[in-house]
Formats: sequence, structure tokens, C-alpha cells
Amino acid sequence: MISNTILKSTLEGIKAIAKIDLYLFEPDGKLVCFTEQPDERCEAWSREFAESEADTQSMSGIHFVKIKNKGAAAYVLAGTGAGDETMVFLKLAAFQLQSMVNSDKDRFDKDNFLKNVILDNLLQIDIFERSKKFHVDNEAPRLVYIINVEDDSDNTILDILRPLYGENAGGYVFKVDEQHVIYIRNIAEGEDETDFNAIAANILDVINTEGMQNACISYGNPAPELKDLSRSYKEAGLAMDVGRIFYSSLRIMSYSRLGIGRLIYQLPITLCRMFINEVFGDHDPEDLDEETIQTIDQFFADSLNISEASRNLYIHRNTLVYRLDKLEKTLGLNIRNFDDAMTLKIALMVDTYMNYIEKNHVR
Repeated sequence: MISNTILKSTLEGIKAIAKIDLYLFEPDGKLVCFTEQPDERCEAWSREFAESEADTQSMSGIHFVKIKNKGAAAYVLAGTGAGDETMVFLKLAAFQLQSMVNSDKDRFDKDNFLKNVILDNLLQIDIFERSKKFHVDNEAPRLVYIINVEDDSDNTILDILRPLYGENAGGYVFKVDEQHVIYIRNIAEGEDETDFNAIAANILDVINTEGMQNACISYGNPAPELKDLSRSYKEAGLAMDVGRIFYSSLRIMSYSRLGIGRLIYQLPITLCRMFINEVFGDHDPEDLDEETIQTIDQFFADSLNISEASRNLYIHRNTLVYRLDKLEKTLGLNIRNFDDAMTLKIALMVDTYMNYIEKNHVR
């Protein structure tokens, strides 16, 4: 569906040339956009006109023209003007909008095809046949990005990204739902992980410029052929889920760089509970206070270096040693020792994972 922003911009451009006011309605009479507030009777008139067999009609000085899709009215365009040429201008405007509807339909069909490819809804022979129909190179290497935003029900993000990353730029941009936009990008020869990450960063910069500060993006491994896009999409989806759980501070997640989080994500929940019980015993990981968690995180971030950690925590070295000793007495783990540090690190990640599963009622 063509966005209201584009439709309104088109009407305003036509008004600037033809000097007539325009109103665009859906077949049920709902006003989509306008250049001047229409007569309150227009809604009912446009609905009656859409249900009629006529292609044009005039009532009380207001002219109506149908814009069709597959033989049925997709929109009703109405206009008012002082001269006899108003209907001529209106038909020209309708022709322009009709071209936009047809172009949008073709793009929708191609988007729907690619959506079915990434969702693994097509047989390989169907992918091959339809790729020829839509002129999509079957053997070009591509990468799937998933862009997560809070809400794009008004297609704002889609309208921003399509001119920059869509077909004119050699890629495909479409939505799978109100929160996820898909970007399928052709991979140039010699590009690697650094380039993939840079593209993701550029996309986030574009979105953030528009004020969508909470956007994040993930991507899978390259897909050598069209049929492999579903695998790249699943990998990007896994990267988004794992990143959301374990690396929430990151805005870009790559499937190839998920580390130990990927392993934990695939563990059975019963095994996770057993491991947590082994490490924490009668203690609840949630009972660790904020100061202790901060100390542990900084100590890990500084590669178990007491001097660096105490400096970055702005505390005396002896204070840090005291905190680590207190933690050892509580849990029986001396995280100055690499094995114990690794055990606690994994245990805290497993606990984070379990909390996410329980909170979101998955699995």
C-alpha cells in the first residue's frame, strides 16, 4: 500500500501545477489525504460512486474519478476547481496515481515473493521459476538484515529506507510486520564482515536521524543463492533474539559473532536450572546486589586485572579485594581464578536467559 505521505505529497504537487483542490478517498469513503478540507458530504458521495459502475461523476461542482486495482476501485479521487478544465486535470492526476498503484502492485508482488523465500514457503523449483518472472538474479550472493523498530505501522521507516537501499540501490526492502523491516542486500565481490557491519551502522544512522533511537539491526551469514536466503534470515532472527537477551547494549548483532550466547540459547531449560543450582546452591542469583554485579562486570571487563578494575570502579584496590573475598565466601567461587571466573560468567548468562524465557513465556 502506498504510504499516505507519498500520496499527500503527490496531491500537493498536482495542485501546485493545476490550481485545483484534490481529495483522495478509500472505496469505503474514508478520507486518505487532501489539499483542502472537503465538503462533509464528500465521504458519502465517494462511497456511493465507488460502488457504482461509472468511472467518472460530478455532484454539486465536485468531480470524482476512480483509480482501480484489478478492476475494482482502489481509491476515489475528487477535485474542485473554477474552470471547465478541472475534470481534465483530475483525469491527469488520476492517471498519475493509477501508475503509482500499478507500480506499487508490482513491487508488492515481488516483495511477497521474497517474503515467501525468506520464510521458506516455496519449493526450489518455484523459487527458480518466479525469480525469472520478477527478474531477480537467482545466483547472486546476498545478505539478510532484520531491522527492529518500536512501531512502523505508518511505514515511516519503510519510506525512509526504500529510496536509499531498495531496488534503485540494488537491494530489496520490505516489512514482515509492524516492528520488523527486512533488507536483502546484494554482496559485492571482496566484501566481508567489516563491510556488512558498516552497512548496518549506516542504516541505524539513517533511522536515528529520524528520531527512532531504539532501532537495532541483525544480520546472518551470506546466502550464495536465492534459495539460501531463508537460512540467512533465520540466522539474522537468531542473532536478534540472542543479542536482545545477552548483549542488550549492542545495536548491531551479527550471527557470526554471538559467542557463547548462541550456545546458551540452545540449551534445554531443565539443564539450565541444574547448572544454576550447581553454581549458586541455596543462593538466588537475583539476590546479588547492584554493587556486587557492577564489581563482577568490571572485573570481567578488565580481564581479571585487580589494578585496572579498581581504577575503573574508582575504589581502592583493597576495597575490591574485600568485595571479591566476600563473593567467594558467599558462592564458593574465587573469580580471581580463571576457571571460577568463567563458571560465574556463564552462570550469570544462563540466569539472564532463564529470566528472559520465563518473562516472555517462550519454550
